[in-house]
Amino acid sequence: MCKAFSCVVEPDKKVTWKLGVDSHTELLKLAGLDKYDTSSDPAKMMFARVEITPNNNDYLFPDKWTLTIDETIKPNWFGEKHEQAAFVAQKKWMKQLAKLLVRKEIVHPFKIEPPTKITEEHIKLLLDWNSVWDSVRDSVRDSVRDLVRNSVWDSVWDSVRNSVWDSVWNSVGDSVWNSVRNSIWNSVRNSIWGYVGSFFKLEEWQGVKHKKGEYPFESVVKLWDLGLVPSFDGITWRLHGGPKAAILFSITKEELEKTK
Repeated sequence: MCKAFSCVVEPDKKVTWKLGVDSHTELLKLAGLDKYDTSSDPAKMMFARVEITPNNNDYLFPDKWTLTIDETIKPNWFGEKHEQAAFVAQKKWMKQLAKLLVRKEIVHPFKIEPPTKITEEHIKLLLDWNSVWDSVRDSVRDSVRDLVRNSVWDSVWDSVRNSVWDSVWNSVGDSVWNSVRNSIWNSVRNSIWGYVGSFFKLEEWQGVKHKKGEYPFESVVKLWDLGLVPSFDGITWRLHGGPKAAILFSITKEELEKTK
């Protein structure tokens, strides 16, 4: 699998790249080179497949960036000036990425001291999330993932998943009785996906109506950052918080919608 930043470098130091395109196959098409260079002779190769990636694989807070050639054979002509040209392109890519990526620390909601009392503010956020839930349901993941699907997305998703997924998933499940546990998974998963999407800035998110430039899942992110994770079993909404994901608040969907 190709990694970001990916590019194609030619002998004359021309570099082809595009934000969101990490596949060298696609980049070769963009460069008009997809029908050329089947040679395994390093003296005759017409391009080099190049990747520049952070050593810590963290695109939110990268450390040193390292260039590698994604080839079994390195072209004879590839030298220091070709590396420099690739790094110049990578810096331009970074500027474009900065407009898309929200660099913030990953929050684990159950490691935050939750509110001592659930207020109208929290209920209003839950009400908004309920409205979003009605409009998108199973498509939260698709809304988030499909529009930013590339290796940067994969890295951010991996970072969040490794930090919080299993803990949040299991903790919420353990806090509710068995008869409810299986029915809440979709809502908990969507809460996590909604949080992951907050690391990206997009003008439009598919599958849900929203103002241009507005993040439609912001309500669940605000709850998350307050140490609250919502779950829904088809009848009742709950807010979980604290180290054991205790149920801090519960209300039926019908009762919640009456608070409008």
